Amino acid sequence: MKPLYLILLILAAGCQLNNKTANNKQSIKVNINSEVEFQAIHNFGASDAWSCQFVGNWPEEQKNKIADLLFSLEEKEDGSPAGIGLSCWRFNIGGGSADQAGDTKISDPWREAECFLQEDATYDWNKQKGQRWFLRAAKERGVEDFIGFVNSPPVWLTKNKRANSDGGNSTNLLSENFDKYSRFLIDVTKNIKKNEGVLFDYLSPVNEPQWDWKDGQEGSPWTNSEVAEICKIIGNDLKKAGLSTKIEISEAGQLNHFYEKANDVERGLQVEDFFSPESENYVGNVPNMAHKIAGHSYFTTTNDSVLNAVRSKVKNEINKVDPQLEFWMSEFCVLGNNDGFTGNGRDLGMETALFVANVIHADLTIANASAWHWWLAISPYDFKDGLVYIDKSETDGNFYESKLLWTLGNYARFIRPGARRIFVESTPNSNLKISAFKNSNNQIVVVCINRGDAAENIQFKLSGEARVYETSDKHNLTLTGKQNLDKAIQVPGRSVTTFVR
Repeated sequence: MKPLYLILLILAAGCQLNNKTANNKQSIKVNINSEVEFQAIHNFGASDAWSCQFVGNWPEEQKNKIADLLFSLEEKEDGSPAGIGLSCWRFNIGGGSADQAGDTKISDPWREAECFLQEDATYDWNKQKGQRWFLRAAKERGVEDFIGFVNSPPVWLTKNKRANSDGGNSTNLLSENFDKYSRFLIDVTKNIKKNEGVLFDYLSPVNEPQWDWKDGQEGSPWTNSEVAEICKIIGNDLKKAGLSTKIEISEAGQLNHFYEKANDVERGLQVEDFFSPESENYVGNVPNMAHKIAGHSYFTTTNDSVLNAVRSKVKNEINKVDPQLEFWMSEFCVLGNNDGFTGNGRDLGMETALFVANVIHADLTIANASAWHWWLAISPYDFKDGLVYIDKSETDGNFYESKLLWTLGNYARFIRPGARRIFVESTPNSNLKISAFKNSNNQIVVVCINRGDAAENIQFKLSGEARVYETSDKHNLTLTGKQNLDKAIQVPGRSVTTFVR
C-alpha cells in the first residue's frame, strides 16, 4: 500500500499533466463573420404538458421558484442568470380525458388533461387552473411568444368519445364537428386573452398526426387532407374573429415525414403537400396561416451521421419547395436508441445535457431551425424528458434542477427573439461544435459545445471582450468571468460555454 502523501503527489502530477496537455494543444481556429447571416431565430421554448396542471396549484413559493428557473431574465448577485429565460411557452389545450369517468385508455392521470368545453356544449373556464397560472407567470417574466397546442379535440366531439383513437390514419374528430372544433379553439383563444392577458401567437390544431394514438395519452392521427381541411376552417374563423393568431402545422412526429412518405403516404411528404401551390392540400394561402412548418426531432438522432443526414434533407426539401418557408423544431426529448443512449432513467447530469446540445446545434446549423422547443418543462418521471424534475405530487413537493435546464439556457438566455445565426468556420474537431448568433442590438453570442473529456483551446478571429457563461459538472450557466476574444481561450471538457460580446 502506498503512503497517503505519495498518492496525493501522484494525483497532483496527473492533474498537472492533464492541464499541461490541454495548454499545449494547438488552438482550434474559429472564424466568425457577423456580416454573413442565415435564418432568424424567433424563440426557445418548452411545453406545460402535463405537470403544470398540478404544479400550478402548488404553494406559491415552490411554483414561483420553478417559474423563475424557466422564464426569469434576472441575474444573481454574481451576475449569473437566475433562470434560462425561455422566450416561448406552449400551452396544452386539453381534450378532456381528465374529466371522464371509466376507461380513458390512459393509465396515468398525469398524462390526462382537462377541457374547457363541457358535454352540454357550455364552457367551464375554471378548468386548467394550474396551467393558466404558468401562462401568467411566463408573461410576467418576459416570455414573448405563446402557442396553444392540441393533442386531441374535445372528447365530446370525437368519434369514440375519447381523447385517443381506435387506430387507423384518419382523425378521431367527427367530420360534422370540424366547425365546432374550430369555434372551440377561437373561444379558448379569446378567453385566455381576456383572463390571462395572453394572446396565443400561434394555434397548433394537430400534433404528431403520423401516429395512431390508440392509448397512453391524448392524441389523434390526421391525414394531410384532413389537416388542410381543418386549417382552412380555422383560418377563416380567426380572420372573422379579428384575431392575429396564426396557425402552426404540422408538428410532424419525425422530421423525415417532411420529405418522404415514411410510414404512410397520406401523412408524409408534408413540406410539398402543404406548401407547394400545385398541391391539392396547399394551405399557404389560408388566412392566418404561419409561413412555417413545425416538426419534432424524435427518432432521428441515432448518431451524428443520421442526425446530419436527416437535417440536410429537411433543409434541401424546404429550399426545393419554398426557400422562404421557416422550419420550427417544436418538440424534443430523448427517445429511441441512440447508439446505446436511451430515454429511460432520469439524468440530472451532463451526459444528457451534452447529447441534447448536440441535437440543438444540428437543428440550428444544418436544418436552419428558426425556433427550438423542449418537450416537458417540468417532469415527474424517471425519464430523460424534463428540464426541471419534481416529486410526483399533486399538492406540493421538491423540485430538482438538471444540467439540461442550464444547457438550454446557454442558448435561450442569450439568443433573443429576432437574432440571426451568423457564419462560423473552424478547424474540424469531432468533440467541439460551435455556433454563433447576432442579436437585434448587434450583440454577438457564440455557443461552444465540448463533448470530449479534455479541454480544448480555441482562437477566435474576433476582437473585443466577452462575458463567459459555463454549464459543466461544476457550473450551472455560471458567469465565470470576462475574456478578451483575441487571445487563446480554453473551453473545459464536458461543457457548454457561451461567449456574449
